[in-house]
Amino acid sequence: MTRAKPVPETVTVHIPFRLVKRGGRREMHLPEGATHSRRTDSTLVKALARAFRWKRMLESGEFTTIGELAQREGIAPSYMTRVLRLTLLTPNIVEAILDGKQGPEVTLAHLLEPFPVRWEEQRVQF
Repeated sequence: MTRAKPVPETVTVHIPFRLVKRGGRREMHLPEGATHSRRTDSTLVKALARAFRWKRMLESGEFTTIGELAQREGIAPSYMTRVLRLTLLTPNIVEAILDGKQGPEVTLAHLLEPFPVRWEEQRVQF
């Protein structure tokens, strides 16, 4: 097999992007207008799963207090309380997180800060 043109020794490709830290990992952000598929943020998904599991354990009566459950899980009650607040998120925000379609500002650190309980206000904030 022969080639019609010689192959250059090096090829340089310029792709505009920037790296940002998200959930303890680095993520590539492409410029406006560029499309790419998002991956789910496993840190957020894991926190949501824990929150709903803990809520179910408290509601079932398996544990009577957050302190009792936190002790069993080996974590601080204050952290458990912050994670349990995730169960108050509007369903479409939870779905967006599970589908990996949440905005770049929706990080676990941001969600663990106080947020509005009213769903209309959450939609505006997130």
